[in-house]
Amino acid sequence: MSLVFPHTFVPWFRAVAPHIHAYHGKTFVVAIAGELIAAGKLNSFAQDLAIFHAMGIKLVLVHGFRPQVNEQLRSKGHEARYHNGLRITDAVALDSAQEAAGQLRFEIEAAFSQGLPNTPMANAIVRVVSGNFLTARPVGIVDGVDFVHSGVVRKVDSAAIRSAIDSGAMVLLSPFGFSPTGEAFNLTMEDVATATAIALQADKLLFLTEVPGIHEDLNDADSAIDTELALAEAERLLAQLPRPTVPSDPAFYLQHCVRACRGGVERSHILPFATDGALLMEVFTHDGIGTMVVDEKLESLREATADDIGGVLQLIEPFEQDGTLVKRSRTEIERDIGHYTVIEHDGIIFGCAALYPYPEARTAEMAALTVSPNVQGQGDGERILKRIEQRAKSQGLDSIFVLTTRTMHWFIKRGFAPTDPDWLPEARKRKYNWDRRSQVLIKKLG
Repeated sequence: MSLVFPHTFVPWFRAVAPHIHAYHGKTFVVAIAGELIAAGKLNSFAQDLAIFHAMGIKLVLVHGFRPQVNEQLRSKGHEARYHNGLRITDAVALDSAQEAAGQLRFEIEAAFSQGLPNTPMANAIVRVVSGNFLTARPVGIVDGVDFVHSGVVRKVDSAAIRSAIDSGAMVLLSPFGFSPTGEAFNLTMEDVATATAIALQADKLLFLTEVPGIHEDLNDADSAIDTELALAEAERLLAQLPRPTVPSDPAFYLQHCVRACRGGVERSHILPFATDGALLMEVFTHDGIGTMVVDEKLESLREATADDIGGVLQLIEPFEQDGTLVKRSRTEIERDIGHYTVIEHDGIIFGCAALYPYPEARTAEMAALTVSPNVQGQGDGERILKRIEQRAKSQGLDSIFVLTTRTMHWFIKRGFAPTDPDWLPEARKRKYNWDRRSQVLIKKLG
């Protein structure tokens, strides 16, 4: 079978590769609302999660079952009752929850057992493990309301779960827990997923939900989705939002993302299951598709270290191949890595530049300024330039210069002025490639 669009597939696959490397061996807790299954999206979701598994990501899957329990209650002629968004689980509701959970576990295990040829599940082997991993306690009586068999997570058997996922299995958790006396409690998917992610110190907690994420304008459902919220900002938003009572309330999932981040989970996500492939887009693209809550801004602008050599080489290689940058060997990068500044996002380098000082001429060359095509236009080039200027100033230099054959206008817009190659410091002039005919531009540092 030949690829229809190799010219787009190859660059895309190479762009995804750094994420694959970064997440191999990491632990993700993925929580799905029962509405995802009711909407008929279980098979496509299972296919995407199987890809994660094949990439070496360790997985815990938590399912919800709100609509399925309500359907069971309707079939029994019994009304679903809630208080402040939490189900009141009487004896009939507990039976309905147990029946719904059993059916859903069967459907989920079946979805991960499929292996039809010419589908994403072909050759996939995902072993699903379930068990009594959760200890629970009753919610009790709150505001005068007896929640009966509704509970909250008391303890997660993280050692047993870790043993299972380390062996290559995927752990499936239903929202049920048991007391030391064997009493069953109906839990919420959100509580189970959050408590499990904290207990495992998971690398990611991902909610696939009915909502697309957190809107930048909370009063405008048509406003853009805020793709990244620092924990402090998420906490500020929560303080402004009314107490959530239904999953569509902005605070409903956000409160659990905040709790997870406070508990040591670095990244928590709210994703729309209505978007096909939302899980893949969130994890394997730079900006994702939903809202990510993170304990600190993932983007880091810093000086490079020896650990960044591979990332810098991978970033600049395509630009060397098309002639935008002068070819640099690995030995050269290793020797000069201390001259580089990098922008790192979520463990992946998306931009870099090097500063080579010529103290005798009180100037320095900025070389190999590169920003990944995946994030161009988002200001990373300007941020790197500003940091390079700060480094030059701290060394007491009066100017910086660049040599370029294709990006002269970008530099001119940012305060550089063309000059003759004869202006170059003598040491740099001896290395100037007259055949390449690079433009020399200089910027005075105020």
